[in-house]
Amino acid sequence: MRRPGPLPPQKAATAEPAPRRRGRAQQAAATAPQSADAAAETRDDDLFGGPDILPAPRRPGSPVAAPTVGRPSSIGAPHVPLTAATTGVRADERADTAGPGATDDGIGVRDVWSAARARRRALRAEVRRFTVRQRRRRLFWGGTLAALLLLVLGTIGAAYSPLFAVEKVSVVGANTLDAGAVETALAGQTGTPLPLVDSSAVKAVLVTFPLVESYTLEARPPHELVVRIVERTPIGSIQSSAGYTLVDAAGVALSTTPEPPPGHPVIDAAGGVGSDAFDAVGTVFRSLPGDIRSQVTRMTATTANDVTLTLGATGTEVVWGNADESAKKAFVLAKAMTARPPDGVSSYDVSSPDTVVVR
Repeated sequence: MRRPGPLPPQKAATAEPAPRRRGRAQQAAATAPQSADAAAETRDDDLFGGPDILPAPRRPGSPVAAPTVGRPSSIGAPHVPLTAATTGVRADERADTAGPGATDDGIGVRDVWSAARARRRALRAEVRRFTVRQRRRRLFWGGTLAALLLLVLGTIGAAYSPLFAVEKVSVVGANTLDAGAVETALAGQTGTPLPLVDSSAVKAVLVTFPLVESYTLEARPPHELVVRIVERTPIGSIQSSAGYTLVDAAGVALSTTPEPPPGHPVIDAAGGVGSDAFDAVGTVFRSLPGDIRSQVTRMTATTANDVTLTLGATGTEVVWGNADESAKKAFVLAKAMTARPPDGVSSYDVSSPDTVVVR
């Protein structure tokens, strides 16, 4: 295959470059007659690259390429550099409009600051957009904790304020004791906020009533203080030089009268209050059912092992023995008294609860 060789010199001199292909609009503009304004507009389009051809974006800070005189434009016209003669604006006017600190391309310090502020605002907006759920969760829990704190503080403040002061003292559980007397004695607590009621002061008042064995305080908002009393249970009276002293199972003196108090048996225990015989008598009496207890008129014991009870006007004796198995002995005694009433029996011996002896 033969390679193409160079053209002869005479042909190469006569060869001309092929004309550029132009758009239809440019060809029509070139062939049609133009007015003076149209000619000037065409010249400006030739100088600046045409109305539809925009320069490529330039990155900030990159050097500006100097225009070249005589370089053909996109449509074949010679390129003319932008000077005061072509733009009609003087160099000093351009510097004044750019502002202080402007560079050669017209970017000033204010433009840099504005761009930095815009970037910071955009960054903050992005951070807020990606943390919106976290901020909502934090706001929810913060509001909940604040509400609980306000509720607790408000409750404590109201409780310790005069809004919840004592205006009424009620005594519950007093049967033998005069409840009105106890309420009058506790009137000093009136006006005190319920959480600030002095329990030691209440105790000092109740100690003066021997029948009070124990007590509890109960606050009933908004203004009532309830005192629940457990009275001592008297087991009988002990004869002394002062008369007959009513005592409970612990030996606490409840009252003293010249005559034996009605409804309570007389106790004759060797060694008096605090002895083993007295403790055994107290245990036996408290284990008796209510119907049998009301029939007992006398209890005697020389030791802790020979407790004896006397029933009613018949004088029937109940030989109890020691205080062991008192609940079982009381049960078998009730059955024996039901089978054979005391009016026809002289004694019941329940010292051995498995074998009851009735005489």
